[in-house]
This record gives sequence, structure tokens and C-alpha cells, in this order.
Amino acid sequence: MYVRRLELVDFRSYERVGVDLEPGANVLVGANGVGKTNLAEALGYVATLDSHRVATDAPLVRLGAESAVIRCAVVHEGRELLIELEIVPGKANRARLGRSPARRARDVLGALRLVLFAPEDLELVRGDPAERRRYLDDLLVLRQPRYAGVRADYERVVKQRNALLRTAYLARKTGGSRGGDLSTLAVWDTHLARHGAELLAGRLELVAALTPHVTKAYDAVAAGRASAGIAYRPSVELGETVPDRATLTEALTVALAEARTAEVDRGTTLVGPHRDDLALTLGPLPAKGYASHGESWSFALALRLAAYDLLRSDGIEPVLVLDDVFAELDAGRRERLAGLVGGAAQLLVTCAVDDDVPVALRGARYHVGEGTVRRVG
Repeated sequence: MYVRRLELVDFRSYERVGVDLEPGANVLVGANGVGKTNLAEALGYVATLDSHRVATDAPLVRLGAESAVIRCAVVHEGRELLIELEIVPGKANRARLGRSPARRARDVLGALRLVLFAPEDLELVRGDPAERRRYLDDLLVLRQPRYAGVRADYERVVKQRNALLRTAYLARKTGGSRGGDLSTLAVWDTHLARHGAELLAGRLELVAALTPHVTKAYDAVAAGRASAGIAYRPSVELGETVPDRATLTEALTVALAEARTAEVDRGTTLVGPHRDDLALTLGPLPAKGYASHGESWSFALALRLAAYDLLRSDGIEPVLVLDDVFAELDAGRRERLAGLVGGAAQLLVTCAVDDDVPVALRGARYHVGEGTVRRVG
């Protein structure tokens, strides 16, 4: 799989730009702040319907414009597919696949399989559990696009359930001990347990498949200086054996009942996959709080390389994007990383300095300026 062409209209700093890309290595060179990362972000958005930099769509639209458009032509197994997304802040995004409008924007998921590593990924190691949950869920959707619906259904249930609990909490706080109406909470418990079990099962299966790839990738990047591991940390007790979906549904149902009083007292949902974490370890110690800057950077990179390797082992050859990565690595890590990714079907590298990119990865070269992208060499 590779992206043959990318076009942006009113996306971030670009009023209008188009660039033809090549299979193999593509290096985009330009000063900081001229829009290199915007190109990587646009491709990441097509693959995940999400930005790795911001939580809402509004910053993606150029100042003064009402909407932004991303178009990319993706070639897979000899066939080309045009994907188009129109981003309209505050409204549902519109999408087209080929010549046909998509019923929902998320119908484009799976058309472009892409793994993006960026400096923001340091938060996977040092940041809150939400960053690691998002990493898992994005990868889950890349492997099996149907999980986009599971994820959306679960988030909708949690939002509705939180609104009910919050209303009851406020009513209780202002109106005495009687509180608000919680008569429908049991219905939302059922929905949360069902959708939560499906999402939780997907995450557990993913972590089991991903673990050896993380260990291998960290060992390769860090030259065997420590052993990296990952483990899923659920908010409910699951026992020693891998549970099926029925068991997970029951576990969530029981945990919700046990947490009912605490949830009413706090006005929020305390049980479910949205409260889980992915534990990262280096040897016997947790990476968060103990890993050095270099170790944290290597671990974040290993998580993305593991995702890339897992997709390849599934028979999916994803596009790999390394956004401003090599400037943060010492010479040894640069060369080791080049050896790991040199065989990618398509690799996009952004950098401010040509010499930061190992010679083995210097394929097609592009100069990125203020609002322009130009093929050179």
C-alpha cells in the first residue's frame, strides 16, 4: 500500500497544495514551522479520522475558511482508490470513496492503513492513561475497522450515563438526600456492559498479539539495553484466564453494581474500558517515572514500530510516517531505525536538516516551504 498523491484545500497552513509521492522512501525537508507536520497530520487523519496533535477539528481548518478538504489517492494491490474528506468544525464530516459519497465518514477507515510516529508520542510513555488507550483503540480500528463502531457506541453510552449521573449528583447536592431520577441507570448499565465487553475483548486480544512485537522493537532500537514489556490493566477483576465476551459482560455488570454508590456520590462512571490503562515496563520497573528521556523516546518509537510490524504480520503493508524523528536520536539509534524501516512499502520522513536522515533512507526528496511542496533532485 502507498499514497500516490495528497491534496489539501484550506487544511492548516495550506490554502491549496498537491504533492505526488513515490513508493519507498520520501523525505520532506523544510525549516521548522513551514508545514511539514501538517502533511503528516493530514495523512494520519485519513487513516484514523483523528489528529495526533489536537483534540478537536477546528484547528485543522485554515483561518478564515469554513471547511478543509483532504484528498489522497491510495494504491493497494495494483488498484487506486481516491479518498476525500471534508472537515467541517461543529458538524459531521463528509467523505467520498472513489466517486461515491460515503454514508458516514468512518466508512473510509481501512482504506488507508498508516502508522505515524511523531514527537507527541512521548506522551504514550509519560502521559495520562488516555494517551495509551487511544493508541490501542486506533490500532484496533486499523486492524479491524468494525471497531470504529464499537468504540463510538461505547463512548456514546458513557457520555449518556455520565450525564445521568451528573444530573442526579447536582440534584442531590442542591435538593437534599433524595437526589435525581436514576430509574434508567440500569438500562445504561446493560448497554455499557455489552459495548464495553466488546471493546475490552478487542483490546485484550490486541495486547496479547502486540506484546512480543513491542519487546522485539525496543530491543532493536535500544540495542538490548533493557527488556520492554506491556500489560493491560483493566478497571475490573478478570482472573488469570483470558475471558470470553460473555464473561467480560458479566464482570462489568457486577463491577457497575458494586460501584453504584461511589458513582452517584461522584457523578461519573467509574467502571469500564475508559478507566483502563496499558502498563509499560522496562525490566522490573514502570517506564513512567523511571525511564530516562532516551529510554522514553525509544519506548514510544517501539510502540509505533510494534504496531507497524503487527499490521505487516496480519498481511497489511501500511504506510509508515516518521515526523521529525531523527533529530531526537543519536547516531546509533538513527542507523538502527533506518535498518528497521528501510524495507517499508512507503516511508515518509519529515526533517529540518538533510543530514539527520540516514543515507539509506534518502529516496524521493521534497522541499517544503510556506504553503508549497516541491519535488527536488
